[in-house]
Amino acid sequence: METVSLGRSGLRVSRLCLGTMLFGSQCDEASSFAIMDEAAELGIDFFDLADVYPTPPGPETWGRTEEIVGRWLGGRRERVVVATKCVNRVGPGPNDQGGSRKHVIEACERSLGRLRTDRIDLYYLHHSDLGAPMEETFEALDRLVRDGKVLYVGVSNFEAWHLGLAMTVIAERHLARIVALQPRYNLLHRPAERDLLPLARAAGIGVVPYNPLAGGMLTGRYRRGAPPPEGSRFARGDWGRMYQGRYWADRMFDVAEAVEAVAAAEGLTPAQVALVWLLARDGVTSPIVGASRPGQLRDSAGAVGRRLAEASLARLDEVSRVFV
Repeated sequence: METVSLGRSGLRVSRLCLGTMLFGSQCDEASSFAIMDEAAELGIDFFDLADVYPTPPGPETWGRTEEIVGRWLGGRRERVVVATKCVNRVGPGPNDQGGSRKHVIEACERSLGRLRTDRIDLYYLHHSDLGAPMEETFEALDRLVRDGKVLYVGVSNFEAWHLGLAMTVIAERHLARIVALQPRYNLLHRPAERDLLPLARAAGIGVVPYNPLAGGMLTGRYRRGAPPPEGSRFARGDWGRMYQGRYWADRMFDVAEAVEAVAAAEGLTPAQVALVWLLARDGVTSPIVGASRPGQLRDSAGAVGRRLAEASLARLDEVSRVFV
């Protein structure tokens, strides 16, 4: 497994990041441990979590993913770069969400307890709707860095203007800078290419895209005109309807079918093609790959170090250009 620097920081991470949002819902603890064991075997040492996971989130499950990963980390902590997030609702009270100093610091403390560790390597704001002045939020993150409870700061689901405003606040107050950006980015969702990714490259911010396989749409599992298979992500109640709203349309299937054709020509799986395309994008550091079983993770790891023919890249770029 290749390793790369996370933006313009000294932190080295694996070229793929393990997504854990199914740990504690679709994956029980034994399955989650097997997937993390496989990640370690493959050299994937960068794990992505959130205090609100697993998905779909709810009061009965908030924090369960961190607890599972925390139990697995025993004796392995030094070998894993642990990233988690705050801001989403994780309790019934008015201060159990958002970017207030109170919530950010208390959320960090709770995550540290569930993870059974004394520091979080990379701490993200989960989204830009902070419910607090941006200077208050980033001053709270800076305090956590100064206290050694957080080593690096990141943001997720920020638009370019949010990121630019945050960078201005940080520069004016000499706060801990942003080293990682986590956008939704794949062949079916490319708006980040307009302004967000160029800004991140210019600022030396690493890009850790989530949803690289578009919820499985780019794996060849789904077929035009057929309903989503029972038990699949697209068939899971409100969560499935959300994914169908994102990706279930004829023009999405045009891209998925092109990915399958390229995969057949290149001797790769469709998932590998989607990841190779993403890994080749300028500034992308470590796409987040989830798995419900170890074999899926092995398939994803097969994309690292691979290249697509120029004709294949041109075909994928052309068919997906409508999503920029």
